[in-house]
Amino acid sequence: MLLISWLSGRRSSNDDFFRGGRSQKWWVVAFAMIGSCMSGVTFVSVPGMVGAASMGYLQMCIGFFVGYLVIAFVLTPIYFKYDLVSVYGYLDKRFGLSSYRTGAWFFFISKLLGASVRLFLVCLILQLLVFGPLGLPFILNVAVTMAIVLAYTFRGGVKSVIWTDNLKTFCMIASVILCIVFIAKGLGLDFKGMAGAVSDSGMSRVFFFDDVNHPQFFWKQFLGGVFMVVAMTGLDQDLMQRTLACKNVKDSQKNLIISSLLQTVVIALFLVLGVLLYTYASRTGIPETGDKLFPAVATSGTLPAIVGVMFILGLVSCSFNAGGSALTALTTSFTVDILGTKGEGPSVTRTRKRVHIAMALLMALTITVFNLVNNTSAIDAVYKLASYTYGPILGMFAFGILVRRRVRDRLVPLVAIAAPLICLVLQLNSERWFGGYTFSYELLLLNALFTFLGMFLISRSPK
Repeated sequence: MLLISWLSGRRSSNDDFFRGGRSQKWWVVAFAMIGSCMSGVTFVSVPGMVGAASMGYLQMCIGFFVGYLVIAFVLTPIYFKYDLVSVYGYLDKRFGLSSYRTGAWFFFISKLLGASVRLFLVCLILQLLVFGPLGLPFILNVAVTMAIVLAYTFRGGVKSVIWTDNLKTFCMIASVILCIVFIAKGLGLDFKGMAGAVSDSGMSRVFFFDDVNHPQFFWKQFLGGVFMVVAMTGLDQDLMQRTLACKNVKDSQKNLIISSLLQTVVIALFLVLGVLLYTYASRTGIPETGDKLFPAVATSGTLPAIVGVMFILGLVSCSFNAGGSALTALTTSFTVDILGTKGEGPSVTRTRKRVHIAMALLMALTITVFNLVNNTSAIDAVYKLASYTYGPILGMFAFGILVRRRVRDRLVPLVAIAAPLICLVLQLNSERWFGGYTFSYELLLLNALFTFLGMFLISRSPK
């Protein structure tokens, strides 16, 4: 990763750091996008979720594809039309400075907390498997992790991230496929036998249409997938930086459509791996489930050592690049959106580098705090907070694109704060108020809807 970043980051400009110089080939970005949408948490969580949710996650993948079509044919042309460095610049052009800063701050908080939690969970696993056995403290673990992330993104930014994402995607896919092969072999199954074992398993169910109150109900998952990918990819500076690095709109659209199809295939591989992991664990008496299942099976000693190596390789390749892309996006958003620094020149470069180092230190500090708190409920709360913050961004963009009315820009921050608070009240009382109904991913859509309605209330007809 360091070698690739050094080669790709030579003679990089600020535009290369922020947008890859708008010169990246679409197929390179498409392959990179497969891995960039997945983190170390995905690597351990998706296989672990089949025990409780079967393969219902594929319902969301159908929604993901529809969401990518919206990003490709609605959002991407807007970003290229305004020649944006940060996607939140659209809010400035459409509504004004307060809306612009509101969107940028919502992204900044959610990305900082979300990326830090993901790296924290990976640092915990690395502490258990690598640093702990060597007698090295957790703070050194964090320092080494963030130093590597900082080193390979410092010069090239998103240009380096795209090329290291390709390495990450290759390592991740190779590790998943090899783990499937070795675990199937450990179960005494050839390819035909493995396919039969997966299809006959009670965990292979994909579609859930029978109970509207169930979190896996198809329309909850499908609609949640559509709006989640629009909000958390199309309106996320981290992931859209890669798309904006393509040469033009058509190349960006090809990248988005192809990468979404390939991501579905990779997620299906993760789910197949999950079924095999649960089957193997039940036969060998391994009690762990959920996020602990994959690490427990890979390091149990009942499989060839290469499985443990593949697990750590896949985990690390996912985690470091997820951290690197998040760090680059935080630097871009803070420099461009919050500080208002743009263009080329020595002063802009100095500011960008100082912000980059400051963001790395802030992420390291956040990871250390999570370790000191060491509270699973606190981590869950951070994930929920991060999911809430994308609702107002989605609502603001939807209002700007679909409605011609002008808003009172100074009141937008109040609307953006009120909408998640209303959703929180509804989520806490949904079972009591709505006959046992529990919210799932559709809460993001509801959050956006409240923001949309709030902006309508503070708007007036255009002149």
